[in-house]
Amino acid sequence: MAKKAKKQQSGGTPATVALTAAGVAHTLHSYTHDPSHPSYGEEAAEAMGVSPDRVFKTLVADVDGALVVGIVPVAGSLDLKALATAVGGKRAAMADPALAERTTGYVRGGISPLGQRKQLRTVLDDSASAHATVCVSAGRRGLEVELAPGDLAALTDAVLAPIARGA
Repeated sequence: MAKKAKKQQSGGTPATVALTAAGVAHTLHSYTHDPSHPSYGEEAAEAMGVSPDRVFKTLVADVDGALVVGIVPVAGSLDLKALATAVGGKRAAMADPALAERTTGYVRGGISPLGQRKQLRTVLDDSASAHATVCVSAGRRGLEVELAPGDLAALTDAVLAPIARGA
C-alpha cells in the first residue's frame, strides 16, 4: 500500500516532516508490524514486496567514541571496520541501543536516518546507487519511505562507501 506523500498530515514522524520540508519526492509505505518477526528490515521487504537489497536498515555504531549511522541493505550486515574507515576512525562497535534511541529520537526497529533529534555522521552503503529508489525507515515500525538514494545521501549529508557485508 503505497501512498504518495505530497502534503504533510498531522501525526507525521520527524522523518516525514523533514522530507516534506525539503520538498523531496518520496513514497510512504505502511504495513502492520508483527512484533514476533525476527527482523524488522526483512519484515518490511516482505510486507512491501520489495527486494531486500533495496530496503536499507539504519544502524547506529560507536566509532572512536562518536556515534555514527551506517545505512546498509537488510539482506546484509554492517561491516564495522569498513564503517570506521569510511569516517576516518580506527575502531567501531554497535552503539548501546538505549543511547541510539535517545540520540536519534527513534525506537529500535524504527530508527530513520532522516529527522534525527541529533544529526549524526552518516555513511550509506554504496550499493544504494545501483537502484533508482531505496527504502528506509520513516521513523516508526511499520512505516518505510522510498526515495532516490541521491536524495537520501543529500538529506543526511552521507558519505557513500562499501560498508555492507553479505548483501
